[in-house]
Amino acid sequence: EEDPAEWPALRAAGAADAAARLATEARQGLMRDVDHARIARAWQGVRNGRHSLATFTSAVLREGSAACPHPSGARDLPGRQARHDLLTGQVRLGTTADDPRNPYAYRGTGLALGPELLGTSLLAVGPAGSGKTGTLVRPLAESLCLHALAGRAAVVVVGAAGAGLGPADAYDVVVRIGDPESLYDLDLYGGTTDPDEAAAILAEALVGDLADPHPGSDSRRSTTVLAQLLGPYRAVHGRFPSVPELRALLDGAPGPLAGLRAGLTDSGQDSLLRELDARERQMGHPGDVGGVLADRIALLDRPAFAGFFDTSGQSRPFSLKALDHPVRVRIDLPARGHADASRMLARLVLAQFTASVSVREDRSLFACLILDDATGVVTPEGVRGIQRLRSAHAGAVLTLRTLDDVPRPLRGPLLGATGCRVALSGLTPWDGQDFAEVWGKEWTEARDVTDRQIIAETPAGKAVHALRRVITGKAPTARAVTVRQVERERWSASELAHAVPPGHAVLSLTDVKGEHAPPLLVDLRG
Repeated sequence: EEDPAEWPALRAAGAADAAARLATEARQGLMRDVDHARIARAWQGVRNGRHSLATFTSAVLREGSAACPHPSGARDLPGRQARHDLLTGQVRLGTTADDPRNPYAYRGTGLALGPELLGTSLLAVGPAGSGKTGTLVRPLAESLCLHALAGRAAVVVVGAAGAGLGPADAYDVVVRIGDPESLYDLDLYGGTTDPDEAAAILAEALVGDLADPHPGSDSRRSTTVLAQLLGPYRAVHGRFPSVPELRALLDGAPGPLAGLRAGLTDSGQDSLLRELDARERQMGHPGDVGGVLADRIALLDRPAFAGFFDTSGQSRPFSLKALDHPVRVRIDLPARGHADASRMLARLVLAQFTASVSVREDRSLFACLILDDATGVVTPEGVRGIQRLRSAHAGAVLTLRTLDDVPRPLRGPLLGATGCRVALSGLTPWDGQDFAEVWGKEWTEARDVTDRQIIAETPAGKAVHALRRVITGKAPTARAVTVRQVERERWSASELAHAVPPGHAVLSLTDVKGEHAPPLLVDLRG
């Protein structure tokens, strides 16, 4: 009933001058949709008590629609490929198909996603070329970058270099791991100063994919081994070790360990000396996981990464602790030639993301992690972290070429941890079986039609039947229709594998309030 461009909420609160200034610029075409969303977000901060009304009003009267700017100063993205509606916070992905398998109420309607849906996380599975990056990842990354410019979200996009995740100008921070010209570095320890937390995150990145699906001793032992080294090193040097230094410590090189022992002895830190003694005793045992950790960290101790993961303060490391701010981040992984290292770094980013968003003070910002290829990233601890994102006002978007890239015991928990599930065209039948199981069955009406031959018992009836057989060429029959309620799969594995046209996908949605939509066949080409 009221025009949002007239800012009725500001007028009702007594900021009529600011509302008039904004309405004038809206009528003159000087206000973008991002400006409207950003100022509405700032006004929400005034209503919540984070900002004062006088400060907000003076900023609007002074700068108009450019008030309350994003830290980068940008008011829009360099270009848009998808259709966005920042008033509802959604990005349009396609149109539901006019197909009998779709419920009648959903046929031919537009389909869009927003933070209220991504807050339950999203998993998309489809072979190469099915459109995961172009029709899902790129529009979602673009939408979340617009939300970040409006002060509503923080987004981290992770993918291979050259994957088409948007221009560098659309992001505040671009970390090109392995590229000497990269302006930013990646903090190996996630910005934490706690050795135990740093050890848990690093252990998940290094050997998380080797852990048992059930919480076992391997991951705990790896965390303990790293904590036995990180704690003493930080106490002596005031920082965590770099990759070459950590590799030398895990290999049991006598020089670095002797240096740590001397430093701890001089400072009288007996508890950390006991940690170091325990590490040295375990090195000679056959079941020690230190050798496995050393082999994994050696993947990052390569000449291509010589200038990265620096802990001496000479680089500009990006830490995921910055998700308290509306930041836009893109991390390019060196997939070519360093596939194992790329998967390890993707696990590191996921572990740091789940650890960081759960301890944020300001959870009004929606935080989202987009992993363009989650191969080798899904681990037992990673699934548990995704399950915790919903309560932290955060979400994750994962794409896979096939569910075979996920260990069999983790496929069910992964599909259960994500509220939005997308099966793209070209799925294999065994992948379709997992989707069919998680989508369950529904009651439907089945009609059985049977034709029964009529047997005449009287001479007159036999004569009539003979005449009908001569005229029609068929024996007289009676049709019987039986209607039954049966339970059938919403989408069978065979239908997902063979009945989804190219450029289409079957997806189910669930928002953070628990409302959900059934699996729908959607045309993503629009």
